[in-house]
Amino acid sequence: MMKKQPQFPNYFADAESDYSKAKYVIFGVPYDKTSSFRYGSKEGPDSIRHASWNFESFDLLTKIDFSKLPVHDYGNIDGISQLKPKDMIKKVNDFSKMVLQDSKIPIGIGGEHSVTSGIIKSIPSDTFVVIFDAHLDYRQSYEQDIYNHACTIKRISDIIPHENIVILGVRSAEKNEYENAKKDNVSFIESSKIIKEGMLSTIKDIKKQIGQQQIYLSIDIDVIDPAYAPGTGTPEPFGLNPYEICIAFDILKDNLIGFDVMEVNPLFDHGQSSMLAAKYIRYGIEIMK
Repeated sequence: MMKKQPQFPNYFADAESDYSKAKYVIFGVPYDKTSSFRYGSKEGPDSIRHASWNFESFDLLTKIDFSKLPVHDYGNIDGISQLKPKDMIKKVNDFSKMVLQDSKIPIGIGGEHSVTSGIIKSIPSDTFVVIFDAHLDYRQSYEQDIYNHACTIKRISDIIPHENIVILGVRSAEKNEYENAKKDNVSFIESSKIIKEGMLSTIKDIKKQIGQQQIYLSIDIDVIDPAYAPGTGTPEPFGLNPYEICIAFDILKDNLIGFDVMEVNPLFDHGQSSMLAAKYIRYGIEIMK
């Protein structure tokens, strides 16, 4: 008879601080209504939380004990999974505003990437936004909806000036959105270029461009090659390796005002993608300390 798997609390491991005392606030957005290839990312937040219990509180990479940091897991935003995309974005925006007004750092977990638009609406418009994504996501509309996850970066560009956005790891785009992004001078770096030239060199060049501006970082887990992170809604071959995200965190850490990890779909792997996302959340918070 197979042994029963151990049970764990449904919050991010070692995120034990009360909200009032926390510096970092983790929150989940279980939403996947506009997913276009395969549904399931609404299960991402809870799957990431479960995966987080795998790790020691002490991180050998950073030499930091996560349990000593002021981190609060707020849980999932209530009543969000069945909302229309526009209403979901507003609810995420309202929540993110509250977190920022309380002088805390928002850490979002999803959930499809359209969620990020709601967070971005709450941050100062002069923030530099660094996005890791396999897809350009620059359509004006998709399936008759301007808030579809395939339009995420286009919607972000409605809020943040084009010159303050860079997309890393791109390797898929529809021809018209590619041409529109080029016409609008949206900066994006394809995964093939990063693989050839190295993440360290690439992200250092971006940091020089950013200078002392505040940075918001958004990670769509599909930027990672599906050999490492198959659990996502729209996997795309020839992606980045997992550690390259840590390199980006290392270079950008002093300017970060928040970050998210989106598009984890635990229905399509054996926990690898959730494990990776949980590690990114821990690592990002640890190096921002």
